Parts: sequence; structure tokens; C-alpha cells
Amino acid sequence: MYYFASDVHLGAGDELSSRRTEQCFVRWLDTISADAEAIFLVGDIFDFWFEYNKVIPKGFVRTFGKLAELTDRGIPVVFITGNHDMWSRDYLQRECGVEVVHTSRNITLGNRTIHIAHGDNLNIGDKPLLRLMNSTFRSRIMRKLFSWLIHPDIAMSFGQWWSGKSRKSHSQEQITASSLDFLIDYAHTYKQENPFVDCILFGHMHFPYKHKEQGLEVVFLGTWNESSGSYAVSDNEGNIELKTFQ
Repeated sequence: MYYFASDVHLGAGDELSSRRTEQCFVRWLDTISADAEAIFLVGDIFDFWFEYNKVIPKGFVRTFGKLAELTDRGIPVVFITGNHDMWSRDYLQRECGVEVVHTSRNITLGNRTIHIAHGDNLNIGDKPLLRLMNSTFRSRIMRKLFSWLIHPDIAMSFGQWWSGKSRKSHSQEQITASSLDFLIDYAHTYKQENPFVDCILFGHMHFPYKHKEQGLEVVFLGTWNESSGSYAVSDNEGNIELKTFQ
């Protein structure tokens, strides 16, 4: 089986809440390891992540240990970064054996091709402020300035504050099915340009949902909290099902 999860936002909330969310996520990883052929983490696994040359944020040791255990057992884990953890570098690859991908990824299961993307920087042409923020935060110059000019304690505090604001704008209470239309529109455009694609899978929106139309399936993964998480699972033929882990 092939498993997909996104928007765990490890480190969000107070210390107790963050710990419980991580424990829930690690229990899920442990559970699915029984039959997982591959695991895809589709962005925003961390609420805020920044890798310096020699330093990483503290915490998340349960997650790192479990990921390393899974890859040591030969289970591939692919991490497609999102807008909260786009500043990932090579730590997860070196220490945990996780493949880090900063773009999207296509996989083929049976006769179906699935396109996997976080979804944060797609179809935003009519949102100039969002386009500016996206290009600024993804800039190598910004990354170097953030690393060199700001003390890590201040940098992490700012990053966590900013990530909290961004995450709250995508709370499940505020998102409805119609909020997903801009990514569904993008999916249909992508399908027209890439007719071999049968399914497009997104994170980012914190709203688990499946949409089928005109020979295309669009899947949104949902989010995680202290006691449960939304994820997708596919068999070897590419048949995808949304589920909840508790």
C-alpha cells in the first residue's frame, strides 16, 4: 500500500498540544509500516522549519527516530516540502534517509499516474501579494540573510509566529469545498497539458476532499491534530481512499 499525509504542523500550539500531535503522527507511521510500500509526506509536516549549515530546530526526535527506522527497514519515505517547511535542506536525507523534494512528483501505480504537489504556490496569478511573498520566501538571498543576520532564537520565534498566522488562515472551520476551486481549476489545466495524468493529490488546504470530473480525480489530504489525522491510501492499482487515523 502507498500512504500520503500532509499538514501535520509539528511544533504548532503549546508544548503539550504539539507533543500529542507528534505522538499521534508517529503512531500512524508505526501502524502503516506493516504494509507500506512507500510513504509520501506532502508538505507542512513541520509548522516552521529552517536548516542552518550546522543547526536545526530542537524537538521532533520521535518523528526523526521513526522515519529513520522506516527507511532502515527499506520503506521509501518521500518528503515534498510545503510553504511551512520549504527551507528544508539535506538533514532529513542524511540523518533519516528521507528523500526531500522541493517540487512536485509523479508516480505510476498500475495504469494510473498520480501527480503529487503541496499546492501552496499554484494558480496564484491573480493574487499579487501572495506571489510576492512566495517569491520572497523562496529566494536564496532571503534564506542567506535570514541565516546570517538574525540570531537563531529571534529567527525561530519570528518564524513560528508567522507560521501560526498562516496556519490559522487555513483552519478547517474556515475552509469549505468551494475554497478548493482554485486548485481544482489548476488541476484541470494541468490535466489538459499532461493528459497522461489520472489523479492529482494536494495538501495545503486542511480539508479532506475528493473531486471527480472529466476523467480526473483530485484528492485533498486534510490536516492533523492532537488526536486524529486525515490521510490517503492507495493500492497497487492507484485506487485512492481518504481515511482518518485516531
